[in-house]
Amino acid sequence: MKLDPNKNLDIDNILKDLDKYRPRRKGWTWRKKLPPGTKKGDFEFYDISEDLKNSIPLPTAHYFGNIDPQPDAVITSEIASGRFEEDIRRMRMAAWHGADHIMVIRTLGQSHIDSLIEGTPEGIGGIPITRKQLRASRKACDLIEDEVGRPINFHSYVSGVAGPEIAVLFAEEGVNAAHQDPQYNVLYRGINPIRSFVDAAVAKHIMAEEGMLQIDGAHNANASAKKAWNVMPELLVQHGINSLYSVKAGMKKENIALSTVPPTTVPSPEFRMNLIYAMTLREVFKDYKFRAQMNTRYIESDLFDATRVHVLNTVLSKLTSADIQSTITPDEGRNVPWHINSIRGVETAKHTMVSLDDIKEYVQINEEKVRPQIRDLKMRAILMLEEIIEKGGYFEAVEDGMFVDNGYYPERQGDGIARPKDGGIGAGSVVPRDEDYMAPVCNHFGYNNLPKDEEYDKVCDLIGGCTLHNPDKIQYIDELDETDNVEQRMSNYRENKKKGLIKPEVEWSHDGVIQIDMTIPDTPEYAEAAALEICKKMNLEDPQVISKTVLHPSEGTYVEIKAKVPFFVKRDELTLPKKPDVMEPEELFEYFKNRKVKVVAGTVGNDEHNVGLREILDIKHGGIEKYGVKYTYLGTSVPPEKMIDAAIEIGADAILASMIVTHNDIHIESMKKLHELAIEKGIRDKVKIIVGGTQINNDMAKANGMDAGFGRGTKGLHVATYLAKNLD
Repeated sequence: MKLDPNKNLDIDNILKDLDKYRPRRKGWTWRKKLPPGTKKGDFEFYDISEDLKNSIPLPTAHYFGNIDPQPDAVITSEIASGRFEEDIRRMRMAAWHGADHIMVIRTLGQSHIDSLIEGTPEGIGGIPITRKQLRASRKACDLIEDEVGRPINFHSYVSGVAGPEIAVLFAEEGVNAAHQDPQYNVLYRGINPIRSFVDAAVAKHIMAEEGMLQIDGAHNANASAKKAWNVMPELLVQHGINSLYSVKAGMKKENIALSTVPPTTVPSPEFRMNLIYAMTLREVFKDYKFRAQMNTRYIESDLFDATRVHVLNTVLSKLTSADIQSTITPDEGRNVPWHINSIRGVETAKHTMVSLDDIKEYVQINEEKVRPQIRDLKMRAILMLEEIIEKGGYFEAVEDGMFVDNGYYPERQGDGIARPKDGGIGAGSVVPRDEDYMAPVCNHFGYNNLPKDEEYDKVCDLIGGCTLHNPDKIQYIDELDETDNVEQRMSNYRENKKKGLIKPEVEWSHDGVIQIDMTIPDTPEYAEAAALEICKKMNLEDPQVISKTVLHPSEGTYVEIKAKVPFFVKRDELTLPKKPDVMEPEELFEYFKNRKVKVVAGTVGNDEHNVGLREILDIKHGGIEKYGVKYTYLGTSVPPEKMIDAAIEIGADAILASMIVTHNDIHIESMKKLHELAIEKGIRDKVKIIVGGTQINNDMAKANGMDAGFGRGTKGLHVATYLAKNLD
């Protein structure tokens, strides 16, 4: 099976024969970096990786030969649609824009499921996951990575009291990376501390044997703390506990990534504070990897605010380091996981990182200024570790509420998260293994029973291989819910597709959701009410305000709304817009280099508008001058007679006449006048007369004696192409 870039993903083909699917690749894959000084187009790059086979470059790439340099850091796209058959479509979109780390962070009903779907009665805390979901996602990633020409890392979460079982499931199904941090379970899921750490040892060991990348969860402290900038010492401590515990469980340091999140944002002096923290973290944990992420604590529903924060955070990554750059979007603040925001997040990270190529060679940080602050932060973390040891260890420290306390250590506010050592989910469930215990899979932390008189390469040789080495032993469960399953969800999709019906979508196929924005000249309260009422009068369903920006307390409010379109359109009844007839810039450069072309241009009659015409002419705006066309600009309110006389005087090949004012059909009269005067002066067959304006089209222009007419949206490229194709 091979993907066709011109066709939708065939979800039915991906779902077919999943019981027989086996992951073709396991373990984490980094990007392949290119040598410093690698040429792309006219430029040298120093921090880039291999190109993609198929990709969508940044919007401005067409000015630079459509080059699409890829940063050396892995870029994450976090998918949260809740339906895996929709997730895989967005995976494909994200990969074409440069993402190669796909994190699925939400499954439908996540907050309402308290047990491991594959059968265990114990809670999992993180995302409920099924083997079918994993197989479909990994199989889709296989196809997508063939299409874009780069390995795609698929990521999920190992958390809760079923952590070892989930780790085995991930190892079996080729999941390449996962969050695993026992402290997350303790602090945020209420799981018994002892149980959490025992489970983590097993899960980490299994992940290590498969070469999976681990990301920790320390960043949740400053995402949940009231004063996140005060938990910086604690974050160092949390990273340290999980990292060293992971190493002791068998993980290689290069497969351990610290989830580093800037602790503050504006209106604080954001960059200075975040820079000190980032530098300290990277010095203390220099042997590990870093996964940089925006701080969800501060993400509002405002798209532009989220983008500004994202850019600054990514600048910080480039000035310090990031092996993986995550791309949280305003969806975190809106709870609206849209396709477009996933892509915008990937593009923002790529844009920022490529623009800052080799920046550390040009920017030097003032060591005298930062060194005392870095030392202070390290000392606070050391003092906190010493106090933890004095209390008896981590479990006692958690019981005392030392973590997520909003004081700047050693200051304490007394509001930390406290968890009892002998309480919580799974308390009392850790028991010694029997002497003849044998783990269900061979890559298992701790004691395994082996006959003493026989030698085996691996423990599971005793039973003809465990599921990690003999996948035929895996019990594949297709669906558990008869009413909410992918087959049921796909039925409407298939029917609509068969009929050629189209609806807009932001999250799920044919969900009908659109976003509209408007500025209401009133207070925020009245603006919201007015915007909703306007949507109702437009017959939109379920309108909801997702963001408001106050322009002034009384003068105006900008409102963003999502709503649903209550109808479909038929694909085979659509009239497709004609593609503009344009030549490649290189062809135009070559043509006008060999054919010297002169034009006169101006706004005709009593018309004072000139902005649009200047954009057609001037090199600054990509006008015809850019390609080598020489123009004489006559200004505004130019009489038709002057236009024709100027063309004769300079020997013009063409006249460009702008006509914006159209009342009383004055533009029609001006066209006829230009045509008649050109005949009268004997140049009509020697000069092309081209008119343009917001109300003009080509048919109208030709009907009134002109050679061509250009309307709204015309660029210099269009006019230059016409000249090149129609001049003798």
